[in-house]
Amino acid sequence: MSAGKIITGVLVGAAVGSILGVLFAPDKGSKTRKKLLKQQNDFKDSLKDKINDFVEEISEQYENVKSHATDMFENGKSKAGSVKADAKHSLS
Repeated sequence: MSAGKIITGVLVGAAVGSILGVLFAPDKGSKTRKKLLKQQNDFKDSLKDKINDFVEEISEQYENVKSHATDMFENGKSKAGSVKADAKHSLS
C-alpha cells in the first residue's frame, strides 16, 4: 500500500469521525453548524498541507533521479571517449 493511500485513509477517517462526533453531540443546530464549518476548514487546511508535502517530496525525488541520470550519462560519455581514444591509439 502506498504512502499516499495511507495518508488519504487516515485523513478521511479523521474527518468522518469528527463530523459524526459533532453530529451526535447535544448542541444547538447553529453551534453544530459552526463546529462542522470549523472542522471542514481544519480538514481542508490539513489536506492542503499533506498534498504540498507530497508534491515537495516527489519533486525532490525527481531532482535526485534527474541528477543521478545526468551523472550516469556524463560518466558513460567519458568512458566512451576513453575507449575511442584507446582504440585510435591501438590502431596507430
